[in-house]
Amino acid sequence: MILINLLPHREAARKRRRESFYVSLGAAALVGGVIAGAVFLWYQAQISAQRSRNTVLQSENARLDKQIKDIATLQGEIAALRARQQAVEDLQSDRNVPVHLLNELVAQLPDGVYVSTMRQENLRVTLQGVAQSNERVSELLRNLANSSPWLARPELVEIVATTVSLSPRDQRRVSNFTIRVGLNRPTNDAKGDGAVNSASRPAGSSSAAAGPK
Repeated sequence: MILINLLPHREAARKRRRESFYVSLGAAALVGGVIAGAVFLWYQAQISAQRSRNTVLQSENARLDKQIKDIATLQGEIAALRARQQAVEDLQSDRNVPVHLLNELVAQLPDGVYVSTMRQENLRVTLQGVAQSNERVSELLRNLANSSPWLARPELVEIVATTVSLSPRDQRRVSNFTIRVGLNRPTNDAKGDGAVNSASRPAGSSSAAAGPK
């Protein structure tokens, strides 16, 4: 006996395929939504973590800025203290400068040179005096430039030839000079050397700076 199916099987097959497609589409949409939600939540967690790190960094930056201001203030105070300390040390070292200046002039003045006036401004000294000749003035400049640890950078300001009357019949030609010379601030070694030199020189030699040698 032959059985013939008279039902619309093709329409039923298409319906089953359509339903299967819709189910697959819904499942894909559901999976995609779950994945998108998971990705969104992951990004939100990352953003929250980054915001918390940014907050920590900002607070640390504010704290470091305050410390930097405190350090700058301390550095300014330290610089001011060092400047005051240097000023005090300069004053202490400059107390003995006139003594060393006179001792050095006694040692460096050549024969035939007479210093009449001496004026100090800061670390520059102006010497005025009389020499028997220009050569004596040149010798004095060489001595001040090369032979003294306390005097440096001598500069000849002026030299003028003139005549001095020792008696009505005795007149001599001399040279009036003006010299500027710099003073060196004493270091520890120089202080020690100066003390030794001062102790070794005779007591009456300081008067020679004001008269001819």
